[in-house]
Amino acid sequence: MEYSSLPTVLEHELAQRRESGYDVTGVEARLDGPVAQTPPATARALLDELDGLERAPDWPYIEPSTLPEIVAELPNVPPADRPIGSAELRDRIEAAWLGRCAGNCLGKPVERGDYWTHERLRSYLELSGNYPIRDYVSRLDPMPEGFVLRSCWTETTKGRVRYAPRDDDLDYTLLGLHLLESRGFDFTPADVGAEWQLRLPYHLTYTAERVTYRNLVRGVEPERAAVVDNPYREWIGAQIRGDVFGYVCAGRPREAALLAFQDASLSHVANGIYGEMWAAALVAAAFSAGSLREAVEESLLHVPQRSRLAEALRWAVEIRDVKDDWHDALAQLDERYGHYHWVHTINNAAACVLALLYADDDYSSAIGLTVQAGLDTDSNGATVGSVAGAFAGRGGIPRHWTSPFGDTLRSGLYGFDRSSIRDVAARTFALARTYASRRPRTS
Repeated sequence: MEYSSLPTVLEHELAQRRESGYDVTGVEARLDGPVAQTPPATARALLDELDGLERAPDWPYIEPSTLPEIVAELPNVPPADRPIGSAELRDRIEAAWLGRCAGNCLGKPVERGDYWTHERLRSYLELSGNYPIRDYVSRLDPMPEGFVLRSCWTETTKGRVRYAPRDDDLDYTLLGLHLLESRGFDFTPADVGAEWQLRLPYHLTYTAERVTYRNLVRGVEPERAAVVDNPYREWIGAQIRGDVFGYVCAGRPREAALLAFQDASLSHVANGIYGEMWAAALVAAAFSAGSLREAVEESLLHVPQRSRLAEALRWAVEIRDVKDDWHDALAQLDERYGHYHWVHTINNAAACVLALLYADDDYSSAIGLTVQAGLDTDSNGATVGSVAGAFAGRGGIPRHWTSPFGDTLRSGLYGFDRSSIRDVAARTFALARTYASRRPRTS
């Protein structure tokens, strides 16, 4: 995808505005042919016109982007008091890292939701004898007509995994760890942007992160980097960056969500921010929850209650109570949220919740259902892998998922390639101990 193309930006900005309560019919009426063929000068003028639109007065959602306004939309919850013993915490943090790596690796060869729909996935997985998913995706030889795995299949399919392969979902987790170690728990969005430019290659960023990166290099201040020509500002990019804050705030979901805000607000607004806050809270809750459902229900308390994301997450919990079969629930997800792009926050978060609720507290089922749903398979597999790993501990993750990694995590970050998974888990544990000794941050 060419993120700097003004016609591409216009195409996605029209969708973003339409989905968030704006009437764009007047702008669309001035298009002369397909959006992709709009001359750049015309696209620029139409983007400026969209920027001046007023939201419909009857828009039923309240979706702020500043921290005080977001906190005002969150339910009041007492400070978490769920102590976790040192040995157990160390084990669960390592399991969360391993679980994230495995879930991400599982989803990578079939990541492309507009091609690898859940129907196409099911057909392929049935041909390979791995439906429902209980192991890494196999590459059939010869590949059946009509099926094409992503080029990373050489390091992510069954029998070919030799390490945790490099991916942006894991780069950001490592970068978040480094951010906390180097900048402290009171880091700012400007600190996040500075670390991106120091360690993260521009061409290993995508959608909102690439636009934000470009804005920062061009001199846009961090406070505005998320909103300048960024139609991806409510997509999943921030949601994939929140897990490390859940690791460090194990058992303290509100504090995890507040740390995640500082990261998310550099590149996202509204539901894009809430997605990272929710993911961080969900991971943090999983460390001390009695069930995956309990972790999910706890996570809902850390999302602005009158937002579309909160509505979608509540819907997913409700559909689990009326649909015994996950396939029926997935069909309902398609019907209700299929209009969103396959890397949007809202539909992907709801798919993660459905997987966790139908998994019966089993790690393999959780990541398997997540990937079988299609959409952003590697990102969702990583998030759910973190949650289910933190919940299960190392003993709850079957070894065939993690033993192929050889304790090696590949990365595109400067200075972080071939990291030891045990080492990054130990460093995360040290941060979690340090954070726990601080006064809880609840507002």
